[in-house]
Amino acid sequence: MMQSQSVRPQELLAGVRYPDEDRLRRYVADGVLTQETLTGAFRASFATHADRLALVGPEGRLTYRDLDEKTERLGAALLALGLRPLDRAVFQCGNSNELLLAFLGCLKAGIIPLCSLQAFRKLELGYLGKLCEARLHVVQGDDTKFDDVAFAQEIQAEVPSLSIILQTRGERRGSALLLADLIEEMPLAHARAILAGVTLDPFQAAVFQLSGGTTGVPKIIPRFQSEYLYNMRAVAACNGYTKDDVLFFPTPYMHNLNMGCFFGPFLLTGATLTVTPDLGEESLRGLVRDYQPTWFGVAGPILTRIAPELEQSDASARARRNFVAPKNAAGLTRLTGSPTHHIFGMTEGVIMFTRKDDPQEIRDTSVGSPVSTHDEVKLVSPGTEDPVADGEPGEALFRGPYTIRGYYKSEKEDVTRFTADGFYRSGDLMTSRVVDGKRYYFFFGRIKDVVDRGGEKINAEELENVVNLHPGVLACAVVGMPDRVYGERVCAFVIPKPPASDLTLAQLTQYLQEAGLAKFKWPERLEVVQEFPLTASGKLSKVLLRQQIIQLLEAETAGNTVTEGK
Repeated sequence: MMQSQSVRPQELLAGVRYPDEDRLRRYVADGVLTQETLTGAFRASFATHADRLALVGPEGRLTYRDLDEKTERLGAALLALGLRPLDRAVFQCGNSNELLLAFLGCLKAGIIPLCSLQAFRKLELGYLGKLCEARLHVVQGDDTKFDDVAFAQEIQAEVPSLSIILQTRGERRGSALLLADLIEEMPLAHARAILAGVTLDPFQAAVFQLSGGTTGVPKIIPRFQSEYLYNMRAVAACNGYTKDDVLFFPTPYMHNLNMGCFFGPFLLTGATLTVTPDLGEESLRGLVRDYQPTWFGVAGPILTRIAPELEQSDASARARRNFVAPKNAAGLTRLTGSPTHHIFGMTEGVIMFTRKDDPQEIRDTSVGSPVSTHDEVKLVSPGTEDPVADGEPGEALFRGPYTIRGYYKSEKEDVTRFTADGFYRSGDLMTSRVVDGKRYYFFFGRIKDVVDRGGEKINAEELENVVNLHPGVLACAVVGMPDRVYGERVCAFVIPKPPASDLTLAQLTQYLQEAGLAKFKWPERLEVVQEFPLTASGKLSKVLLRQQIIQLLEAETAGNTVTEGK
C-alpha cells in the first residue's frame, strides 16, 4: 500500500536536500506525518474559527475570516503578477499585521518565503537572494530609519531575479507595489478561482528559514509542508494551547522560534495573537493590559517595559500566564509570579520544553524533553559518534520527523554536519539523566562558547546557570575579555533583579564559593547593566558584549596613561 503513496514531490527543487525516503515512508506509515500541507491546515483553521479574533493590537483587529479572505486575495494577486508556485520571496519586514498577511498570502500561492531579517543589508540580501534565485522582495516601506524601498531597487542590480518589490506598509514609493492595493484590486471570488489551480504537495518545501549561526552569512534551511505542520502541532500539544489563549511574543515573526513554536501553532489552534510594530513601553503595556495574554516570550528589554503592568495583576491573572525562556526559569517565575517553561530549539529541527507536571528541580534547571516521542537524541563526545555516560556533557545529535537532512545548496559541507545515518550535529553541549522514569536534558552551551583562561576552558553557559540562581540576578551573560597574561579572563554582565542594583563582584564571588563552583571559573570582572544588546533576530549578542568590554578596557588604559603622564 505504501508503494502507491509518493513521498517525493513531482518537482524536485535544485539544491534542496529532501528527507531520506525510507525514513520518511516510515513516518507516514506510522501516522506521524500525514498527507496534509501546512497551508491546508491554516485554511482549515481559518474556516473553523472564522468569527474568532486572530490578530489584535493598536493597529486594529482581524478575525480569522478577515485573515483568510485578505490572504486569499493577496496570494492570487501575486500569481496574477506572473509569480509562480515554488518561486522564492525574500522577506525584509518588521512585525505587523501586514507582514503576516504577506507571509500567509505567499503560502497560499505556493510561493516559498525566505525568512530573512529586517536588518539585513547588501551583503546578506545579495548573497541569499542570488543563492535561492528569489523573484519577490517583500519590504516594510515605513521604516523611519532606513529606506528599504530604495534599497530593494538598488539590490535588483545585485540580484536580477528580484523583479518585483512588494511594499507592505506606508505610502507607495518608487517601483514598489503596495500590499493594500493588491488586496483591494483582487475580487475574492476571482482569487479563489485562481488559487484553486495551485497544487500543494505535503513533502515539498514550504518555507526557507535561516540558520542562527554566529559566524558568516546564515545558511538556508528548507522546511517542508507536512513536517513543519507536525512541528507546530507537536508544540501546541506539548504546551496545551487552546483557542482561548492569547500570545504576547514580540520577537521577529520570521524567526523559527516564533513561527514554529508560537504564532504558527496559535493560528492552527484558533487562538489570538497580539501584534504591534511599536516596541515602546506604552504600546507593549497596552497589549498586556487590554488583551490579557496567557503566553509570553520576553527578552530582557521587553520584560523591563512590561514589568509595571505585570506587577499590577492579581493572583488569578498571574496563574493564567505562562512565560517561556531559554534559561533562568526560577528567576523569571520569582519576578512574575507565573510559571516559566524552559525551551531549547533549533531551526534545523528538534524542540524541547519543560512541562507543567515536571518536577520543580527539572523545571528550574533542565530544558525538558523533546515535544515528539519520535525525536531521537544522542549525546556523544564532540566530533565523534561515541556516546557519553549519563550526567556527562556531550555534543547533542538529533534526528526525527521534523529535523532537516541538509542545508540548501550545501551538500559538500553537510558531510561534516550530519552523521551517515542522518543525525544532525548541533554543536550544542548537553547532559541528560532519567528522573521518575523520564529522560530530561540539560543545556550546557555551545561547544565554542568558552573562555580560554590560560588553557583552562570555562564554559560560559555553565557559569551563567550558576550566576542566574543568585537572588539578586535577573539574567547573566558571560564573555571573555582580553588579558596579556592569560589570553582571556572572565567578565560577567548582569541585569539585576529589581530593585537590586548594587551587586558587587565580591558579593557574587562569595555566592559562587558557597555554591561550590571551582574558583578558576569565577568572573574577574562584573558589569551591572539594565539590558543586554540584541541581534537583529532578538537574541542576546555576545559579539556586542565583547566589544563593550574591550572598549571599556581600552578607555581605562588610556585614562591610566594620562594620569601617569601627569
